[in-house]
Amino acid sequence: MSTPLQPMGDYIVAGSEEAEQKTASGLYIPEKAQEKPKTAKVLAVGKDVKELKVGDRIVYKSYSTTEVKVDSVEYILVKEEDVLATVK
Repeated sequence: MSTPLQPMGDYIVAGSEEAEQKTASGLYIPEKAQEKPKTAKVLAVGKDVKELKVGDRIVYKSYSTTEVKVDSVEYILVKEEDVLATVK
């Protein structure tokens, strides 16, 4: 998935991953009760980003993002320093 956004400096553009809609035992979770996902897939990186690349899956701080909607697609912008881990 490409993005119309080009991040500046040490920012990353990512797409949030969907929250699980049912439990392992098969119970469905109402949308209001679902926790916001804190993982995302990196779609673009700024020129100062050193350790991440497009395609990485990341875990980020909950309240450190800026959410942007472009052409009805939601993206998040997060600084590299606010990325806590990559998911393998």
